[in-house]
Amino acid sequence: MTDTTRMRQVCLVAPHLEPVVDDIAAIMGLSVCYRDPNVAHYGLENALLPVDDILLEVVAPFRDGTAAGRFIDKTGGRGGYMAILSCADPRERQKNAEAMGVRTSHVIDRAPYLGVQLHPRDCRAAFIEFNHTANSDNIRGPYPPAGPDWHREIRGDVTVALTDVILTSPDPQELATHWSRIIGIPADGTKINLINCTIWVVKGESEIMSGLTFRVRDLAAVLGAAQARGHAVTGDTFALGGVDFRITA
Repeated sequence: MTDTTRMRQVCLVAPHLEPVVDDIAAIMGLSVCYRDPNVAHYGLENALLPVDDILLEVVAPFRDGTAAGRFIDKTGGRGGYMAILSCADPRERQKNAEAMGVRTSHVIDRAPYLGVQLHPRDCRAAFIEFNHTANSDNIRGPYPPAGPDWHREIRGDVTVALTDVILTSPDPQELATHWSRIIGIPADGTKINLINCTIWVVKGESEIMSGLTFRVRDLAAVLGAAQARGHAVTGDTFALGGVDFRITA
């Protein structure tokens, strides 16, 4: 499990898709690859933008009574919504989580795709989802949530990679240990090293997914683009989509 689990998507939530999606695309030099019609069943609309082999997703409710809407009401829109990981066997990870007392929130079983979403109250900080697409060992191959041609929209001229997902907690070590047990990869202090991304837990007043780190080709150009779109920049960071975008070269 350790050598196959990777970050597949990071999902942010917003009251409306725009201007969040347009700002992300313009500032980070990313392209929308897909809008999944299946999420309408949950009262949501979405947009996915590939950052190398990780999908950055934004979801927004279009009706009352959605889990995403309740999340916005509870948090005031602060914090990322989901960390979505691909692995060899989501059912094994589900069984392990349930043995820890982490409930299953939802299962998407739509061959060749299987996704298991765990309850955010038990995961803490954010939803954790595990998924697997049968007969799709190529990381840039078929991945139903992102559409048939998602890889064609991968760009690398501005943003190179999404390198870190940052969580905050009053007790970083305890939350890192909790997430590491769910994911099945031992924590290295307060970080969990995946194949393609690192999950960091840092000190904070509440348990949330607080930030994302991106590696870019021209740090000044990206930060300048954020300012031009009306986002206040502090050092190498600006807020967008409920989280801090931290930019590194």
